[in-house]
Amino acid sequence: MAHGSLQELESVGVQVFSTCPDSRNLGDDYLRRVVDIARWSDLAGCRGMLIYTDNGLVDAWLLAQLVLQNTRSLCPLVAIQPVYMHPYAAAKMVASLAFLHERRIYLNMVAGGFRNDLIALDDHTEHDARYDRLVEYTTIIKGLLWDPGPFSFEGKYYRVSNLKMTPPLPPELLPGITVSGSSEAGLAAARAVRAVAVKYPRPPAEENGRGPSELIDFGIRVGVITRETAREAWSVAYELFPKSRKGQITHQLAMKVTDSRWHHQLSRLGDYAGQHETPYWLGPFENYKTFCPYLVGSYERVSEEIGGYLERGFTTFILDIPPSQEELLHTSRAFRRAAEATLG
Repeated sequence: MAHGSLQELESVGVQVFSTCPDSRNLGDDYLRRVVDIARWSDLAGCRGMLIYTDNGLVDAWLLAQLVLQNTRSLCPLVAIQPVYMHPYAAAKMVASLAFLHERRIYLNMVAGGFRNDLIALDDHTEHDARYDRLVEYTTIIKGLLWDPGPFSFEGKYYRVSNLKMTPPLPPELLPGITVSGSSEAGLAAARAVRAVAVKYPRPPAEENGRGPSELIDFGIRVGVITRETAREAWSVAYELFPKSRKGQITHQLAMKVTDSRWHHQLSRLGDYAGQHETPYWLGPFENYKTFCPYLVGSYERVSEEIGGYLERGFTTFILDIPPSQEELLHTSRAFRRAAEATLG
């Protein structure tokens, strides 16, 4: 594989996404920050950028439009919460943005989130039932975008009759779809709609990965901090994510109001990288700085860990919010080394 951007990994079936910053703490600087990170991600060759959604954030679709206007090829990976809009409205947004920008939209189908957010919207659906609803929701979106003719569907949660999407979506711009695969219900939903099942991973040695009988792709959500030496990488990591007693308390409170299986699974792992014996680090998660584990260490060691995930069949990687363009370049180097060593 030639040395270059993350985009070159797609030749061996690997896609890398970055993540858009959320709007809670950036204030007047937020718009500029979103544009900067979108442009860094575009230049680094990321396939797309995840855009969060919940009750406390700027609308994800408006951010998707901003990303499209300020990049050349980056594809928004828009988080979709069924309680926020009808599936026809979501499909219409995909078709409209594709029509306006000739750019592919990816959809991150979200079944849950913070429990109090859902209750505030009078949604009391239980965890596994929310994934049943998500399957119906995604089925309608796919039916409208994949099928040029009128589409009808009748399920427990949704019903549409002779519905047609205008403008039609060109086949080459059909959306990629991801679903959380950390719970059994989430994994079953991903299989049902043929989505990429994305999880927040354990260390690669503890991951079963994709079995030979699986018909869907698998991905992980993970942050990366890497340098020439482990000492330098950990120095950067502790500077970016210092310990915070306030953050630890907030993390503990957040665990009480979420029914996310992933969050509780990860909390039980504890600080796996306490003595730097492994690149796998939960410090940012435990201090409520982010919701994914990190890989921290030298290019050589971090690329080995990434290679471990590749060997287990994970081909989609959603990175954490990049703090700088330089950090994305360091991450690109580790990914290319991992792909060259593992996939050839």
